[in-house]
Amino acid sequence: MQKLTNKEEEVMHILWRLKKAFVKDVLAEITEDKPHYNTLSTIIRNLEEKGYVSYEAYGNSHQYYPIIAIEDYRKTFMKTAIQNYFDNSYKNLVSYFAEEEKISAEELREILSIIEQKK
Repeated sequence: MQKLTNKEEEVMHILWRLKKAFVKDVLAEITEDKPHYNTLSTIIRNLEEKGYVSYEAYGNSHQYYPIIAIEDYRKTFMKTAIQNYFDNSYKNLVSYFAEEEKISAEELREILSIIEQKK
């Protein structure tokens, strides 16, 4: 799976949410740093070339839809982030969130409960 740029990832999140969309539909969903229509069209075609989206043709218009599930992308994204930023350690990842006070002791107990139930 090829890495996505920030803008490509933003477009993919819109397509995952909408399920199917024309370029104008995606453009309408972008609130900040709205690209020009042709720029967005190029971004979506790049996503197609990378194997993330496909389309149905309606005359000269294309309705795009994701062919990579968000869950599959999440797995790859998280695996890469953990390898690159946390020395391939899930413990380091959780420790980071605890140190940054982004996760509570109660949430950690819930995670432990989930892990113990899977054993």
